[in-house]
Formats: sequence, C-alpha cells, structure tokens
Amino acid sequence: MQDKALEAYTIEEVTELVEENVDSVVLVDTTLGKYKAYRRHGVFNSFIDENGDYHDLIEKLWFHLNGTNEKITKDYNVFVSYYGEFKGKYSRRLKIQAEGFDQPSIIQMTVYPLKDTNKYLFLMDELDDDEYVQEFMTTNKVNTIQNAYLFSMYIDLARDTTSSLNITEVSDDTVNSDIKYSDWRMMIVNMFKPEDQEQFLIRSDPEFLKRNFPPGRTSSFDCMMLNLEGVFKWVKLIFSRAETNNEDDYRFVFMVQDIHDNSIELLSTLKNYEKLALTDPLTEILNHGGIKAEIYNAIDNHKRDGADVSVMMLDLDYFKNVNDTYGHAAGDATLKKFSDIIKGLLPNEKTYFGRWGGEEFVAVTYGKSETETLEKAEELRKAVESGQFPEIDRMTCSIGVTLVKNDDSFDTLFDRVDKALYLSKANGRNKVTLL
Repeated sequence: MQDKALEAYTIEEVTELVEENVDSVVLVDTTLGKYKAYRRHGVFNSFIDENGDYHDLIEKLWFHLNGTNEKITKDYNVFVSYYGEFKGKYSRRLKIQAEGFDQPSIIQMTVYPLKDTNKYLFLMDELDDDEYVQEFMTTNKVNTIQNAYLFSMYIDLARDTTSSLNITEVSDDTVNSDIKYSDWRMMIVNMFKPEDQEQFLIRSDPEFLKRNFPPGRTSSFDCMMLNLEGVFKWVKLIFSRAETNNEDDYRFVFMVQDIHDNSIELLSTLKNYEKLALTDPLTEILNHGGIKAEIYNAIDNHKRDGADVSVMMLDLDYFKNVNDTYGHAAGDATLKKFSDIIKGLLPNEKTYFGRWGGEEFVAVTYGKSETETLEKAEELRKAVESGQFPEIDRMTCSIGVTLVKNDDSFDTLFDRVDKALYLSKANGRNKVTLL
C-alpha cells in the first residue's frame, strides 16, 4: 500500500493494513466449538489449521510442555474449556512450538469478545524483535525459578464457587472460571495417586474445612499428584481460610506446592536411617529387632490369609572355640562368612534373614511346604559344611525348623523352633530337626 499522510488513509485502508500486518486472524464460535483462520502467516501457517475444533486450539496454545509441542497428560484437559472463556478483552504472550520449526516462537495474542454474540476474534503475531524475546525469556526463567506453586485458586464454600484459578505450569494468568467447588473436587481427584485419593477427598470436603478451619487457619498435607507430563510427583496441598470477622464466611485459598525434590531427598534419608536401625553392622543382614518383627509379621500373615510360612533357627557349632582359639577378629570373619553362605542360597526366595544374637541366626521363609522347607534347610546345612572359612577352614551348623500354625503366638512359635534347634545340637550337631 502506498505511503501517505495519516489524514489521507480511509478506515477501509487502515483495516487492510491490519489484515496485512497481523500474522494470524482467527474467528471462534463457542456455541459450535469451532474456529476458522482467515489469515495464517509464518509460524501460524504450520501451527493452526484453516478450520478446526476450538478445544484443540486452546490446547495447542496453553496445554503443552514448556517449549515443545508435546501435549500434557490428558487428566489436565478438564481445565481446557475454562481457559477458553473470556469475559472481556484479553492479551498475553505465549511460547509455542510449531511443527517444522527448530526453535519455540514467542507470540502476542489478543482476544476480542464480539458484542452480543458467542464469538471471539483472535489476533496473533509472532514477536521477532530480539529485545521483546529476550525480555520474555528472562521473565519466564525468573518465574520458573521463583514459583514453586503449581496450582492455585480461590474458594467460596458458602456459594460453592471457585475463582482466580491458575495452573502455573500452563500459564501465569489466572482464569475467572465458573467451576463449582463441589464439581472441581471430583474433576481433580483422579490426578492423585490412588492411595492418596481418599485422603484428598476427606481433607477437601466442605464440611471438613468448615469444621476444622477457624478464620486465619492454614493446614497442609503431602501426597503424590500427576504433573503435566503424566508423572506422579510429591506435592504439598495447602488450604488457608481467609481471616474475617464473619464466622459464616467460608472463603479459602487453595495451593499446590512442588516439593518433589525435597521429598525424594527426605525419603532417601529416612530409608537410610531405617536400614541402619534394622541392620546388623557386622553381617549387614537384619538385626535382632528387624528379624523379630518379621516373625510377628509371619504369624499375622498366616492367620490373615493362610500363607505357608516357616521359621528356621541356625546356630554355628562350637563357635566359642573359634573365639577362644583364634580371637574375636576371626570370630567376626566366621560369622560374616556364615551369613554370606546363607544369603547366597536365598537370592530368589521370599525370605527374611537376620542375626538373632551371637552365633544364632533366624530365617523366615514364605511359600514353602513342610517338605520343601526341610529340603532348603538341608541345602543350607550342607553348604555351610562344605564352605571354607577364613583361618579355621571348616565349620558346621545346627538348624531347627518349624512351620507357623493357626494358634501360634510369638512365644509358642519361638519356643518350638528353639526346641528344634536344641534337639539338633543334642543329637550330635550338624543336623536339621523339624518340630
């Protein structure tokens, strides 16, 4: 178009200028849920179809992994329709990745709701000015670093409403949605790990919140929730009641905080402490407390589901002579070697093996009949008899065996296996006895 003085342009020519310079012009009919692109230039020629579903357009613009064209997990699609509702004129910048383009594009989008219709006009431009792009990328990076909150919204329980809904990973913008709080709870529950869903429903129940939250009270709990990629991550769910003087004013702020990295580190630390608390430092198998707990578990499991469970008590023969003759260092090496032999024969068994104390050890084994248990005990005895121990060369062991019975308590079970071990020793040692 010819360059003229400002006063010389007609409204038709200005409209033509807009059409020539705006990269994409899209008209949306929300009643039909469809859109038509009247202009597609540059990146939009690849990113937007000429005609399409409005839900898909919103999903393309917002609901993708940052800097890619990969869609987020489908569970978050329940929010797509709320991001496609505009109460008035709306403008923001977006980062999109179109097919065939090496780098993401920064676009400026402005939405005009058409008066007295159910239609929107979308005007979109790709920003190619380096300063604009750099400003956007820097701001986005700072927001990513500073913002640990993945989701937030405002709740009014008295009116059963939500407002200012924001999915941070999707957009920095809030959406003034018309989602009822009661509906929202059921929309989002499947985003939690199955074992956490009941707790979420209890803690988010309106009556629970009214009953347990005086004005100004804040509470939280940790659970696992799907992120945009469909992976369960540790999050902290926070409910905070607004502090007002009206006891019947039940307004809350709800937030989801990303605590995954810290939780994984904490769980790892707890696991290490748990291992230290239950492990015998010399043999690196369960200690007295750890194997005693497994005996109790064996009794409970048998009574609950009738599981075949056996208990063996193993004792090194004439171990006192090792300490007296070769010293305690040799004794420790013997105990460790004995433990390694037994462990080596139980790699694929559902067996818990621990040191009861001194030279006595206990194994709790699941899924074996009386005959199979005796065969395994004989295998263990022979392996010890043929093993080579540091400094002292050969050792043997005596083994007592029993199966858990329906009327067993810890004391009756332990007395029986202890007696079986005593009989093995009384009958010449290096034997297996079943009681």
